[in-house]
Amino acid sequence: MSGRAIRVLNVAEKPSVAKSVAEILSRRGGGGMRVRDGRSRYNRVFEFEYMVRNQRCFMVMTSVTGHLMELDFDERYKKWHSCDPAALYQAPVRKFVPQDKLDIRRTLEEEARKCEWLVLWLDCDREGENIAYEVIEVCTGAKSNLNIYRAHFSALIEREIHEAAQNLVRPNKLFADAVDARQEIDLRIGASFTRFQTMLLKDAFIIDLGEERNLVLSYGPCQFPTLGFIVERYWEIQAHEPEEFWTVNCSHTSEEGTASLTWLRGHLFDYASAIVIYEMCTEEPTATVINVKNHEKFKYPPHPLNTIELQKRASRYYRMSSEHTMKVAEELYQAGFISYPRTETDNFSPNTDLAGIVRDQVEHPVWGPYAQRLLDPDARLWRNPSNGGHDDKAHPPIHPTKFSTGQSNWTQDHAKLYELVVRHFLACVSQPAVGAETTVEIDIAGEQFQANGRAIIAKNYLDVYRFDSWGGSLLPTYTVGQQFIPTSLTLDSGVTRPPPLLSEADLLSCMDKAGIGTDATMHDHIKKLLDRCYATKDANTRFSPTNLGEALVMGYDDMGYELWKPYLRSMMEADMRAVSMGTKTKSQVLEICLQQMKACFLDARTNKAKLLDAMQLFFQRSNRPQGGDVNQGAVVRPCGACCESDMALKRTPNGSLMVGCMSYPLCRNVVWLPGSISEASVTNNICPTCTPGPVFMIQFKFRRLEIPPNYDVDHLGCIGGCDTILRELTEMCGRGPRNSAGTGRGQGGRETPRSTTSGTHSRLLFCTNCNQPGHSFDDCPSQFVNPRMPQSTHSNNGRYSDQLPCRQCGGPCVQRTANTENNRGRKFYKCQSENCGFFIWEDSILDNVTGQGVGRARGRGARTVTASRSGRGRGRARGQRSANSDGVTFATATGEPVSGRCFICGDPSHFANTCPERVRVDA
Repeated sequence: MSGRAIRVLNVAEKPSVAKSVAEILSRRGGGGMRVRDGRSRYNRVFEFEYMVRNQRCFMVMTSVTGHLMELDFDERYKKWHSCDPAALYQAPVRKFVPQDKLDIRRTLEEEARKCEWLVLWLDCDREGENIAYEVIEVCTGAKSNLNIYRAHFSALIEREIHEAAQNLVRPNKLFADAVDARQEIDLRIGASFTRFQTMLLKDAFIIDLGEERNLVLSYGPCQFPTLGFIVERYWEIQAHEPEEFWTVNCSHTSEEGTASLTWLRGHLFDYASAIVIYEMCTEEPTATVINVKNHEKFKYPPHPLNTIELQKRASRYYRMSSEHTMKVAEELYQAGFISYPRTETDNFSPNTDLAGIVRDQVEHPVWGPYAQRLLDPDARLWRNPSNGGHDDKAHPPIHPTKFSTGQSNWTQDHAKLYELVVRHFLACVSQPAVGAETTVEIDIAGEQFQANGRAIIAKNYLDVYRFDSWGGSLLPTYTVGQQFIPTSLTLDSGVTRPPPLLSEADLLSCMDKAGIGTDATMHDHIKKLLDRCYATKDANTRFSPTNLGEALVMGYDDMGYELWKPYLRSMMEADMRAVSMGTKTKSQVLEICLQQMKACFLDARTNKAKLLDAMQLFFQRSNRPQGGDVNQGAVVRPCGACCESDMALKRTPNGSLMVGCMSYPLCRNVVWLPGSISEASVTNNICPTCTPGPVFMIQFKFRRLEIPPNYDVDHLGCIGGCDTILRELTEMCGRGPRNSAGTGRGQGGRETPRSTTSGTHSRLLFCTNCNQPGHSFDDCPSQFVNPRMPQSTHSNNGRYSDQLPCRQCGGPCVQRTANTENNRGRKFYKCQSENCGFFIWEDSILDNVTGQGVGRARGRGARTVTASRSGRGRGRARGQRSANSDGVTFATATGEPVSGRCFICGDPSHFANTCPERVRVDA
């Protein structure tokens, strides 16, 4: 025995477990137990002395509250609009202690500095091992040379706790790695798909779930396949078409009783065939016994209880939800009445003292007598439990660990679940029920019928396991060759019925069979479906999908990707098990899984129209502004202003398209796009010229009537500054929506530039006409003056001199005065070249300088028509048309009247570009 006591820091997963373990160990130490507060008021510190394999130890016991750390993205990627959701598959992640657990971390650090050993009393499964390594990271950060051990236990009883303390082992890093891999995969997949479908659908449809403003359409790699099971069964029911069938039923009554015989054909769907056979039987109704079988039948007790069976049976017998079952089971475990409730194991090890567990229940007033019979060798009731074939190597099957007839703080559910655990254990160490089964077969006109009867010889385990029944009826005595006339012989009809909706027990079975989730998490996945309104559960614990749940599954199903099927997740779960066994590494699993799911994500985003179509079958479109045919949120380039975030394609509430920084409002960098765009989609093509890169090119589709005819409606463009066509269309068409208030389509007007009130916005404005910052193209004072030619100067009275350069050819212009009825006395400039048709009204030049040009030109009944520098003009020198239809005529560039009429309505007072009928059609 060592004379010096080693100071040992013990950490449990919950405060209640820490208290229970400390109480058990301190009783053997003999020195009592002292209690003091830690940094966290919920996680107290217990101190006592204890001997570990002849080594004196001063034990310091404290606890965490589940996971000590969280996994999340770096700050740059945490906000929904901070990046393209596809970038989340490579975005850096970090594991950290959240704010609400910093006090627990401080307690661990302070105690670790004073200790030599660290003993981890976490749950003995993969999740518990992961929590153990979180504690290790914090404690070794405070003291690096700690000697680290793991205590393995399955129940909070003295025998288990002392055995664990005397047989400490090293923690299993492979188990922790498996959980780390699952957490990272779930985080990346869940965040990317959740952001994608929420941003796509939330504002596109009226989805009334009571909390529309905070609506999140979440996606979970386990949650969605679970929803798939519910939807698939629902579709089976909806697709079922009842079909009528016919069957022949026969019965025979004698002095010994009545036998009901079933037709071995079962039923026929063809009425004519059924009626022919029935008439044959009625014409020759004599029945002949052709076979009589008597044999012994056994009904075997259930396998030892694991978590899935506990949840299924509690749902079936008590209609308790799986989530509530686990909550109650956890409380019974922490109070020491049952073993650890999260286990996949359904067979007991040979070293388990099964008789001792039965002996604890002998005093119970209800099942105590049965337990006594089990222990009596003369009763021959004992049978070693069967092997269910599952062993997680961490915990035994669920069994009672302490006798109780009910506690004062128990609810009815606590008593029911404790009873289920006890009766199940007593049943699984019992002999099977024995019955004598008789089968009789008869022949009527060549048709065979059969009857079965059963007599119970020994109930055995059925005496204690009241949840199982084994009914049956006795048959009259028959002998081979015996003949009789049936008491009744009828032709009955029926209809086929669809399968029922999935019950909670059925759903758990589907998840277990497909490998969706673990025994410890399946109930959480089911609860999330209900919380997020993807499914509902009725009073019979049967599930139906909501419209939202069905629409989401339908949308992904229409894409051709079975994301709602269990296959992908089953493979992932198999990979996690491989990591925990050491046959695969964490990095290998992460790389393969994330590559597969990123490809699925990109394909789903490409086919998002399928999801929108499916939603439209169930929900009404909203009138909130949408991205429409714009893949909003798709990254275009890194932001050159803040150098921290990316710039993404977006549509503003008024319909304007832009490429803006995802760090808005911290960064307000923006590139506005032409207002004539109807569709835009970021491609994978990268501009070879623009920097900083990569700058992804955008596929634009323009509205034909809003761009000059010599421009293509489809254009693959770049917003980095190298795209001349995009810059020209921005100048010609302006920015923002073409149907803004006050400017209808086809009226020839361009949207009035929005005023900029933010200082940041003003700083970022950049004119595409004069290449100077501080104003936009619409506000540029020189937009009607060729920047390559000398500009005319103002006179003192605000008018231009006669020397104005032609914007089209660069030659000198001469001033003239119009002499037509509507423009008499109005001055304009005309190019002197005979081959150039350029002209401009003088007041239009002044109005553009003062910011009032558009309004005054329209008010005077004429719009300026010029040619652009590249020759792709706004009017192509086609002359002047009035925007005013109040009985005015139209003028050519020289002011002469021109005849013509609107080709839409035939009215000579206007042309088609300002026709009210066209405005109504466009609207």
